[in-house]
Amino acid sequence: MAEYETILTEVENGVGRITINRPDARNALNMQVLGDIRQALAEFRHDREVGVVVFTGAGERAFAAGADIGELRERTAFDALASVMQGVYDEIEAYEKPTIAAVNGLALGGGCELAMACDVRIASGNARFGLPEVTLAIIPGAGGTQRLSRLVGKGRAIEMILTSQIIDAEEAHRIGLVTQVVGDAEALMDKVRATAATILSRGPLAVRLASSPYRPASRRTRRLGSSSRGSPRPYSSIPRTSARAPRPFWRSASRISGESSSERATGSLKRGLLWEH
Repeated sequence: MAEYETILTEVENGVGRITINRPDARNALNMQVLGDIRQALAEFRHDREVGVVVFTGAGERAFAAGADIGELRERTAFDALASVMQGVYDEIEAYEKPTIAAVNGLALGGGCELAMACDVRIASGNARFGLPEVTLAIIPGAGGTQRLSRLVGKGRAIEMILTSQIIDAEEAHRIGLVTQVVGDAEALMDKVRATAATILSRGPLAVRLASSPYRPASRRTRRLGSSSRGSPRPYSSIPRTSARAPRPFWRSASRISGESSSERATGSLKRGLLWEH
């Protein structure tokens, strides 16, 4: 098995584990971390001994506390990171083998988006979740708005994003962001191993077929911030005056749900709040 600079990987009892190993930086995400994750996923994809992939963070302070802002000196650097991050999370969401996020500590920004890209999310009691990008005059650029809306509903998702609210594990469980909450980090990994073992006890073909209906929808979903010509561009790089600026998820949802013109106007106001710098 390959060795990586920023992550640890191991295979045990059919479970491939990817641990983000930057505890001193609260497991913040940068280009190296994302590249290492992508390479590990490729390795596990072709390993017949791996039936489930688990993501977690080293230490008890953080699963992943978002992008490593300290390494981003220019706006273009952030845009590049958001684009790569989105590509990696799309790959995780469409991954052929079941994925589990074992969330210990902070899962903020890109860390929360990583957890949401997984099939199952299990949290320890000290876990915290949020998408606080608005406080930095940007919005979640790796698919977080769409994934959060699908998991917890449109209204709750808008509230969390506009207010940059950070919620605890119990609240995350109540609204459906995570599936289970356990005690400490040790209990978390015990529960994750038990869940993975249950999945592995089922027929692999049946598991793949049972999860496949959820995957094509995510692949068909237009990438957040993608241009109409198919070139990925995070929202943070699109000027407010762009004629091709994609609609926020709540604007598209209003057409489907048949909202009134006044409700759509309210959605436009919310969009303006998100794009105001």
